[in-house]
Amino acid sequence: MNQNENGVANVFCIANQKGGVGKTTTAINLAAALVARRKRVLLVDLDPQGNATMGSGVDKNRSEANLYQVLLGEATVQAVCKRSESGGYDVVPANRELSGADIDLVEMDERERQLKLALDSVLEAYDYILIDCPPALSLLTLNGLACAQGVIIPMQCEYFALEGLSDLVNTIKRVHRNINPALRLIGLLRVMFDTRVTLQQQVSAQIESHFGDKVFQTIVPRNVRLAEAPSHGVPGTVYDRGSRGAKAYIDFGDELVRRVKREALVARARTPGVKTV
Repeated sequence: MNQNENGVANVFCIANQKGGVGKTTTAINLAAALVARRKRVLLVDLDPQGNATMGSGVDKNRSEANLYQVLLGEATVQAVCKRSESGGYDVVPANRELSGADIDLVEMDERERQLKLALDSVLEAYDYILIDCPPALSLLTLNGLACAQGVIIPMQCEYFALEGLSDLVNTIKRVHRNINPALRLIGLLRVMFDTRVTLQQQVSAQIESHFGDKVFQTIVPRNVRLAEAPSHGVPGTVYDRGSRGAKAYIDFGDELVRRVKREALVARARTPGVKTV
């Protein structure tokens, strides 16, 4: 068990406003890596493309209801939840139907908190809830940020990624200030990394210099086995556990658990009247 200090799940968004940066790959493989550590995990697919759903071995087109109905209050998380047999975690599936949620939510009260209201009922059933956000700052992404305690940002070490990273960090600050005071940046994960490319090494050094301990030590290399795994509906950590990419995500799961535990101890130490052991 690794719930937060309140005895409920740690809720983290996997987010990046830039597409094609390994966001969904990170969400799927982190979920499977946490399961390997005997954690109870729920993966919420907040992207209408439904890639996290399919990559988990769940057919996005065969579900009678999905996240779209959950956000509109027509179904519960428990009712639409599917099991990823390959990954060992639960999935709230999504498909193209979800793209209409941005329009439908506009008319609703507390439209940016609909996902939070839905997930409140399952917080005690899981240790980690991971939300795979779409690659855009939409009302869907806002729903994810409004209910999370933290954001994990997967990013490639390329020049243009730095500009997008700055925008996303500013977005997190605005959501923290105006909607969700519990939201914080958990860390930056360098993915699709190629040590042979000098520019990537330089950008990586810049990120470490600017963000310090907010940068995860784990670096996920560019790996063909990770790229192959989604077409089989299996997380890369299961598809080829011995591959460099799979080992990196297993290490990342371990590092995240350690970071969460360390931050919880620091938070308790700062709380008057709370003894730490």
